[in-house]
Amino acid sequence: MNQRVHFAASKTEDAQAALALMRERYGETPIDEAEVIVALGGDGFMLQTLHRHHARALPVYGMKLGSVGFLMNQYRPDELADRVARAVPTMLRPLVMDVQTESGSSVTALAFNEVSLLRQTKQAAHVRVSLNGATKLEELVCDGILVSTPAGSTAYNLSAHGPILPLGTNVLAMTPISPFRPRRWRGAILPATTEVKFEILDPYKRPVSATADSYEVRDIVEVTVRESCERTVSLLFDPEHNLEDRILNEQFEI
Repeated sequence: MNQRVHFAASKTEDAQAALALMRERYGETPIDEAEVIVALGGDGFMLQTLHRHHARALPVYGMKLGSVGFLMNQYRPDELADRVARAVPTMLRPLVMDVQTESGSSVTALAFNEVSLLRQTKQAAHVRVSLNGATKLEELVCDGILVSTPAGSTAYNLSAHGPILPLGTNVLAMTPISPFRPRRWRGAILPATTEVKFEILDPYKRPVSATADSYEVRDIVEVTVRESCERTVSLLFDPEHNLEDRILNEQFEI
């Protein structure tokens, strides 16, 4: 291969078999010397790969060997060098989640899909919502609320009846999860430059957790969410499997 490729695979039987085949057929470059990562698995494994290697700023080319493959290309073991060379890059910018907990600790994490808040007990969460320092909802009573990137808008956000966001629109989706009050509020589409702050009202009686993709922080009192200005990741897609087209087509699925 012309490119120096490092392979990564989920632990499923199919992905591990594909990993062995790829290494035998194409060889492999150590991650410290690689130019591109080829990820074998589903969307969950793609997120793990992005989190594990985002500091290296390497483009990632995924092939679907899992149950969900929205961020993956079709798995075909042949002509890998040509496919990677022809792939179209899509730049993703993650969210930064800054959390303050009841114990006084501070936690920062990245999210490529979404930042979500969820109640920890049977008690509904009571959340104050502010945008760029201005309070927009004094008290949202709900099971939770999330902020999604365009790439993540077809994941948890869509399951919560949030909007699908085309890539390149520089917007984020804010979507409540089972909102009780205000009854008619169903979320908002925000400029990507918006800084969102969630304040937990009565956190001791109504504890809430915050999750950046799969990284959870429990017993929170305040969360701020903003788009990262420093970090980006590049996903590579076959020309016939463009992520923007997939997001567009998803809006017409019934």
